[in-house]
Amino acid sequence: MKNMKHPPIILASNSPRRYQLLTQIRIDFSVIPSDVDEDFSLTLPPEAFTEHWAREKAKNVATKHPDKWIIGADTIVSLDGKIFGKPKSQNDSFNMLSALSGKTHEVITGVSIIGLNSDIDLTFNERTFVSFKTLTDSDIRYYYKNYNPIDKAGSYGIQDWFSVHIHKIDGCYFNVMGFPLSAFHTQFKTLLSLNISS
Repeated sequence: MKNMKHPPIILASNSPRRYQLLTQIRIDFSVIPSDVDEDFSLTLPPEAFTEHWAREKAKNVATKHPDKWIIGADTIVSLDGKIFGKPKSQNDSFNMLSALSGKTHEVITGVSIIGLNSDIDLTFNERTFVSFKTLTDSDIRYYYKNYNPIDKAGSYGIQDWFSVHIHKIDGCYFNVMGFPLSAFHTQFKTLLSLNISS
């Protein structure tokens, strides 16, 4: 990716995991977090919900930087159609993990790439199925106390100690971290080739 020319890129997120993952695939970018707050009362299916907020975040930054390509992303956990965002409290975290215990849920990330001056406006989503072992109350309390997952959708991080409770996953591992690298890379290369040929 380093050898492919592309317009200046901004990641519209202050997520350290998204920063790490984009750096991992050697994309040059800067970070300007959007100031969009998700409204969880919005009644959309989970896939549409993530795409909507990913695009809103990208648009928020794109209007101030029309000459750059903006990447927005939004990750949620979904169980039986119910959307779990980031926990607001220890009690919220406990309830989320208790609901997910012993079950298989979906992690869905919406990704939006917007470049106003380049007529780029692409939004897609990626889904991964994650199965938990059965959690005890003490497992959940230990995790919250020691890892404070307040900034993680579904109140857990697959990349930290909580990995011991992951029975299996079906789909992109990095999507569960918050950014679907393979799907993004495919879409991004397509946009680059179209932009170069236009």
